[in-house]
Formats: sequence, structure tokens, C-alpha cells
Amino acid sequence: MNKSYRIATAALAFCLSLSSLTGCQSGHEEQAKAAATGNESGIAVCQPEAGQQFAKLAGVASKGEGRVEETTDTVPSKMVWIPGGTFAMGAEDASFPDAKPVHDVALRGFWMDEHEVTNAEFAAFVQATGYVTVAERPLNPADFPGVPADKLVPGSGVFVATAQPVSLDNPLQWWQYVPGASWRKPLGKGSAALAHPNEPVVHVSYEDALAYATWAGKRLPTEAEWEYAARGGKEQQPYYWGDEVKPDGKWMANIYQGHFPERNTGADGFVGAAPVKSYLPNPYGLYDMDGNVWEWCSDYYRPDYYQHSTKENPKGPASSYDPDEPGAVKRVQRGGSYLCSDQYCIRYRAGSRGKGEVTSGSSNLGFRCVKDGRPAGTPDKLLN
Repeated sequence: MNKSYRIATAALAFCLSLSSLTGCQSGHEEQAKAAATGNESGIAVCQPEAGQQFAKLAGVASKGEGRVEETTDTVPSKMVWIPGGTFAMGAEDASFPDAKPVHDVALRGFWMDEHEVTNAEFAAFVQATGYVTVAERPLNPADFPGVPADKLVPGSGVFVATAQPVSLDNPLQWWQYVPGASWRKPLGKGSAALAHPNEPVVHVSYEDALAYATWAGKRLPTEAEWEYAARGGKEQQPYYWGDEVKPDGKWMANIYQGHFPERNTGADGFVGAAPVKSYLPNPYGLYDMDGNVWEWCSDYYRPDYYQHSTKENPKGPASSYDPDEPGAVKRVQRGGSYLCSDQYCIRYRAGSRGKGEVTSGSSNLGFRCVKDGRPAGTPDKLLN
């Protein structure tokens, strides 16, 4: 979402920019209409999605409901070595035109955070530096001419389930701009829900994620590094973990079950974001590379970049361009979130891409970091 969306609901003065909402792509209106009219085979790919619901969502209690703020971080930070190699990047799926063509990419080895950056880790950064996230900063009236000053309050977008089934062509039905919503209080200042240490930090903009990574002596992953790590040594398949969404009847990631956007059954154990490491790791030992929360990558977003990408260690295009919103600067986001499903937003599938305006965060958007270097004794070269 962009700056105008940050106060769209509160100010009643801005139009929603569909293409800017976290991770999602615009278009596929016919599929969205099919899903909205009860056609279970209709797949909206991908109308905007968002938001973390720590308390109650459509009558289903999250495991986090009613908890008081925890004080113990029980998931220590750890980085996993990802050996270099070559892989086929992208997706053959016709639903993802910006993920074509599938092309070979060769990468050097790198270290990657075992899990998404948690609230406990981000809190240590804030305590050490005094950093204030974009969602917590005052809004500049010059950026929003004509909007009453009392509406220009810090906040962020939060997903709120609808009371009944609705058409999927208007995301303002389930998005709300919530004053005071930030990484500290994911549901806003009027909510008792607090950020819990072992859950992924959310409401972070690209600027926020980059600031943390720099402080930690790390960096944000390139899009190629992220996909390579997520695939875990496996090649083209529908899901990062295999060919079935639910192998042997087991949910492999925190995604949406039920009927979007009014009823999430929580069949996978969680309605909102799950604590990190709640699901099985991939073959590289990485957790939550799919679902849970979207993750920032360092690449600028362009839908045609794969047509021009270099083969070795690509770092993305030199500038951003999104035909849906030409004036916005966007970076790539990957992995989908707990709001993704085959009914609505399918960009949790392998090889798919997301995008987001760089100054915006949301309640289902986080990140993890990478670091250069190699284990002792490993040659400094591409490992084929």
C-alpha cells in the first residue's frame, strides 16, 4: 500500500491503490468475480490482501487470543548456510505472467536467517538505536493536501473479517486503516493485543527492514536468493514443499482455510500470524518460507525483469516500474501470507512474485535477512 492508502479509511479522501497493497498483483477480475459468486474453482490472482488478526477473526479464536505480553524470547536467532548452485527461477503457471520466462540462475552461497525476524529481535534493535518505524511517524500534511489535520495520524492497514460473504472486487471491505497500528500493537492503539516476542515482526516498511538489516550486519535477500532458498534444492513444482497443497493431510504452511474474507477456520492451527518455526522446515532448514507473512526482498519490482535478468547473482533491475501504478517505487515481496489460499490470493505458490511500495508496511508483512561469507574451508566460487 502507498502513503495515500495509509490514511484512506481514516480520512475518507483517497482512492485505494489495488496494486500497492502488500504482495499482491492487480488484475484477474474474471477469476475474482467467479470466486465471489460461489464458484469454488474461481481463483483471484491476486486481489489485495493484508493484515494480522491476533485476537478473533470471524468467530474463530487465534491461539494468541487473550494472551498478555510475553517477556521471554524462546526462539534464538540462527543463520543457515545456503550452498551455492544453479536453479530454474520463475513459474510456468499462466497466472503469474511476471514470473516468466523460467530461466537459469547461478548463485554464490550465502547465510540466511533460519526464520523471519521476530518481534523480540526487532525490539532489541529499537532499544539499541531508538529507531521509529514509518507506521509510527507523524504524517506530513504537505503529502496529503486537503485532508483534515485530525485525520493525519500514524497507523497502518489491518485485516478485519467481514460479517458475511462479499464480492472480492472491493478490498476496502476487509481492510481498515487503524490509528496506532504498528509493530508494537499490530491491531492498533485501541486494542489490547500486543506484539508477542516469537511472532514475526509486522507493519514494517522496506526502509524499516533495511535499517534493521544494516544494524544487524546483514542485508535483505535478493529475489533470486529468496526463491533459491525457498525451493530447498527442489526444482519446478506447484508448492515449495512438493506437488500437493496438503500432503498426507498435513498443512505445510500458515495459509487461509475457510471462505475469504469472512471465515477463517484456522484448520492449520492459526488464524493470524503463527510464531516462527510452527511448521516443518524445508530441506535447507529454513522455516516459514511460504505463508505466515510476506517478506521484503532487495530487488526493485518490474514485471518484465525476467526477460532481461543476468544469469549469475542477479540483483534486480536498476529502477522500479509497475504499470498498475507508474509513479510508485516498489520492491519485490515473496512468500505470501496467512491470508493466501487457492480461493483468493494464490501467490504463495512456488515461483510467484509480490510487490510493495517502499514506504509502506502492513500487518502481514515482515522480512528475514541474509549475510555474505562462507563456512570455513568452503571455496569462494559458484558451486554447481
